[in-house]
Amino acid sequence: MSADVCDAVPVDGDLQVQQHIRAALDEVVRLMPRFPGEVILQFHAAIATAARAQLESLTRSDTGLRRLGEIIDLVLAVIRGILRFRLTLDPRGFDAIDDYDCREWLMLNGASERSANSAFLRALYDLAFAYEDGDVTRPRIAAGQSLRGALRAFFTYRGAFFWKMQAGMGDVVFAPLYEVLKKRGVKFEYFHRLTNLGLAEPGSNHDSDGARVETLEFDVQANIRGGAEYQPLVMVRDLPCWPAEPDWTQLTDGARQKREGWQFESHWDQRKCGSRTLTVGEDFDFVVLAVGGGAVPIVAKELVESDARWRQWAQKAKSVPTQALQLWLKSDIHQLGWKGPSTNISGYVEPFDTWADMPQLIAEESFPEPVKTVAYFCSVLPDSPSPKAAEGSDYPERRRAEVRANAIGFLNDHIHELWPDAVKGGRFRWDLLVAPTRGPARSQGESRIDSQFWTANVDPTSRYCLSLPGTLKLRPSPLDQRFDNLTVAGDWTACGFNEGCVEAAVMSGRLASHALSQSPPLEEIIGFDHP
Repeated sequence: MSADVCDAVPVDGDLQVQQHIRAALDEVVRLMPRFPGEVILQFHAAIATAARAQLESLTRSDTGLRRLGEIIDLVLAVIRGILRFRLTLDPRGFDAIDDYDCREWLMLNGASERSANSAFLRALYDLAFAYEDGDVTRPRIAAGQSLRGALRAFFTYRGAFFWKMQAGMGDVVFAPLYEVLKKRGVKFEYFHRLTNLGLAEPGSNHDSDGARVETLEFDVQANIRGGAEYQPLVMVRDLPCWPAEPDWTQLTDGARQKREGWQFESHWDQRKCGSRTLTVGEDFDFVVLAVGGGAVPIVAKELVESDARWRQWAQKAKSVPTQALQLWLKSDIHQLGWKGPSTNISGYVEPFDTWADMPQLIAEESFPEPVKTVAYFCSVLPDSPSPKAAEGSDYPERRRAEVRANAIGFLNDHIHELWPDAVKGGRFRWDLLVAPTRGPARSQGESRIDSQFWTANVDPTSRYCLSLPGTLKLRPSPLDQRFDNLTVAGDWTACGFNEGCVEAAVMSGRLASHALSQSPPLEEIIGFDHP
């Protein structure tokens, strides 16, 4: 699936469109209790037919009006669907239609094929990486969750559709959390790779009526010199930050591990210094399983095999790899030929369908020459065709090489639609990239891409968990009490916002906290629809 630049859409949100949608939905909700359902549906059908006839004649030659017409058509379909499926009366709310794909449900309720394939809707799929097996010809996302996400983003987010971080998320979100927890006495032990979550048999302990976690087995990937506590953060312009690689000087035999290229975060690098097993009652009382959803079937096989619902979820739920590209350029976006303001865009072409202009990060950069544009691109990455294709310790590098080739092809073949002045003779002007003053990355031509950042997120913990139709009802919840001393956390859980995002991760984490301590109260968890 692809689009030219005139079909790519800003995802910051258009105030006028939001006002029209809000007014229409408010009026429907206000009138619904006064009339029988069939009367409202007939009234809606008459309005929709008249509106579509008017829009068709008005939008034939005006791209802006065409986009507005497509959005209005989608809103009419949403309203009709809410009425037909009686979602305001169903205690499940939007969850009642999660067995449908979003496009399928919209067309079932009268959306035109053009509107269902519009850049606006395509952008919603792109932002959720909602392509089964990473195949952009197979867009799939649960209808209820997609509507919940769109309506909350458009109507309940304060101040903006998106907020841009002033530095990396790890540095402005997770580093402060880490420092607060450290001050509260939390102990962190790094370089431990969970290999197995071992369960005790139900009833094996006289204090327990249900299954519980008995052991946690780890590979110890590295030891800290002198038995000290590892210090993970580095200071960059007075900001505590997570570095791109470990501080090898703190590790026993770290120089050798660095020389040999140990990859502690890679599922495919199984090298270790030892093993360690923690036992319930001696080393821990409760467990929060907060690994990425793609890793659960690997590290918690006993858990998955012991429970029918977990087995169903593991069999039917899917995750996909993603790819990202970050560029630092010598010219600002207007010098590159972009005509509009700083923006976020989605619904563009593959292999990088989403672009975020990030000028607020320029002040944080430390390149030897001035940076005038910071551009982030991302998209889904097609999955491996077979499990065998994903074998071998070189698999991550093979996928990274694929993303590198994608980046070169994207800049040469597609960036001219966004940045027409970044191209000369039909090819990208590689000299625009800011590069180190010395070394191979300083070279000219396409090899200059090596001075930038790109990645293939293929590790099980890094894969993006999809919200596929028919699978959300199978997600485990942090509030489930199937296991006596275990809860889960992550954006792959049933947390009230079942889509991969920071909102879901925070809600899930707070639900896990409630499961362990009854704090915070459920009604204080923003976004969670507590009965």
